[in-house]
Amino acid sequence: MSELKNRIDFVYIFDVQDGNPNGDPDAGNLPRVDAETGMGLVTDVCLKRKVRNYVQVAKNCATGFDIFIKEKAVLNTLIDKAHEEDTVKEAKDKTTAARDVMCKSYYDIRTFGAVMSTGKNAGQVRGPIQFTFARSVDSIATAEHSITRMAVATEKEAEKQGGDNRTMGRKATVPYGLYVCHGFISANLAKQTGFSEEDLDLFWEALKNMFDVDRSAARGLMSAQKLIVFKHDSVLGNAPANQLFDLVKVEKCIPDAPRSFKDYTVKVDEDALPAGVHLEYLI
Repeated sequence: MSELKNRIDFVYIFDVQDGNPNGDPDAGNLPRVDAETGMGLVTDVCLKRKVRNYVQVAKNCATGFDIFIKEKAVLNTLIDKAHEEDTVKEAKDKTTAARDVMCKSYYDIRTFGAVMSTGKNAGQVRGPIQFTFARSVDSIATAEHSITRMAVATEKEAEKQGGDNRTMGRKATVPYGLYVCHGFISANLAKQTGFSEEDLDLFWEALKNMFDVDRSAARGLMSAQKLIVFKHDSVLGNAPANQLFDLVKVEKCIPDAPRSFKDYTVKVDEDALPAGVHLEYLI
């Protein structure tokens, strides 16, 4: 595995059409919204979930690419299992040894980090990759739709309706929203967790394709539109991340409400790129 030797910052742009990109359980699962500006939000946890799901499907939980935080997982059982490894049993510092086993075994631990002190202690891991919340470029208009199911759940409901057997429900969508997320990759933390260049390639692959393996009737049409990567010449970096992100301008190019990615322009001021930072367009 090749060691990661460069700090990386990136801008990830995706959109949603007629779907709910990230429901808020505190608001009846309506799309998340900044209450002050009306901008749509998608949490970093939501995006990490999609990366995990992609890797789980693409690698089928192969050795070194299992997923720690996955559906129906019992985390303490997995931590306890690491303590059964011979290398851990023989180690003087069992916590550190168990931590190393977990990093080698689980892709999402060495990528995003994890707290593993809830069972037999395997320590805590700070992951080299972190996301911000994704925020929509413009305010979103949340639409609620009444829907009908031509069936009921129980015989009692059927009797009450006299055999009509209809169930009414609600579905919330965003007609269209273009979201921008900022990400950070630390080469220093990658060295601590064993996150490699090969792992990074898999991460980029996930960002490009994760919406296509995680379709849902609730999420509508979600698509990855742009992945703009700033690669530094050094481990610590050659420019502040916020200055690099300011070089990316996403602007609406029509007077009406946007309904497509074509209604926006994405430009990067390459002439202002600082020395020691290289620009790559992966999408």
